[in-house]
Amino acid sequence: MVIDPCELSPSYVRSIAPYQPGKPISELARELGLKEESIIKLASNENPRGYGPRTRAALEGALGDIARYPDGNGHDLKVALARRYGVDAASIVLGNGSNDVLELVALAFLGPGRAAVYAQHSFAVYALATQARGARSIAVPAKEYGHDLGAMAAAIDDETYVVWIANPNNPTGTMLGSNALEAFVKRVPERVLVVIDEAYNEYLAPELKAETVKWLRRHPNLIVSRTFSKAYGLAGLRVGYAFAHPSVADIMNRVRQPFNVNSLALVAATAALDDMEFVARSYAENLQGMRQIEEGAKKLGLNWIPSHGNFITLRVGKANEVFRRLLKRGVIVRPVGNYQLPEHLRVTIGTAQENERFLSALAASLKD
Repeated sequence: MVIDPCELSPSYVRSIAPYQPGKPISELARELGLKEESIIKLASNENPRGYGPRTRAALEGALGDIARYPDGNGHDLKVALARRYGVDAASIVLGNGSNDVLELVALAFLGPGRAAVYAQHSFAVYALATQARGARSIAVPAKEYGHDLGAMAAAIDDETYVVWIANPNNPTGTMLGSNALEAFVKRVPERVLVVIDEAYNEYLAPELKAETVKWLRRHPNLIVSRTFSKAYGLAGLRVGYAFAHPSVADIMNRVRQPFNVNSLALVAATAALDDMEFVARSYAENLQGMRQIEEGAKKLGLNWIPSHGNFITLRVGKANEVFRRLLKRGVIVRPVGNYQLPEHLRVTIGTAQENERFLSALAASLKD
């Protein structure tokens, strides 16, 4: 009898459907014979402005040290984050992007016989991280494309150890108000960790930002995760971080790989924290671009989910077909059928020129 080595893996791992990232420009160019410079990518919620001048200077200065291992503790970045947000460095966990931070939560606190709660239409990594640990997923139906906090609280059972919340949510862009969110945290049993994923926090208007980091003093079961991949423009370097109670952070750091954030990423992220003018301009240009896409969608007779991120999810009907037509026109967006939104496409807010190019290509694709 021949044994398939795949069968040696636990069944819950074998049944995982791998995460599908946005299609790279180079891949589309190869597939359709297009020139890379003729393609625009609005699929992965990247910052179309790139990254800031201080970050660029810091990277150039760090190139001479890449033969050395990075600082496994990320001291300088932790100090900078601690100073910016008024927390102790012992409360910070660094990751290879915020995805890595989320995986660390699952690795440290989930396993067979345990469960995690998350909302329908929420970030795919929550389900993947939960399943990869052999834990049970409790997916709660969405409310107006967002989190139904009452239903999520009711779904928590004796096996629940983690609740995942994205605010704003990806891919829908929906957002929970500060009062409702903290009321939920208060309602959750202290034995259950609440992870608030704030990857798009820098794209929120100041009056909409919840002071979640300050909540850590009142709620030791709270974890707040953020990233440098979006507004800071460091998606290619992969730097994320979490704030948590020191004892929670300690457990997460025990399962973290020793050098999970590379040296260039550490230097770039530390510099990016001081490049707030760049972040402020990215926020302002994102608002303008959002209005541009909304106005264009309205002219095309399309509905959309109001978004608080740097993306917008449009209802286009046969989304997979429209997606393929857009690809032929050199425009990459993101179908979200895997999020149970088969009629929608998620579109990153690009530059004014990219947004106009997308709207033109979308108009043509809807007519094909």
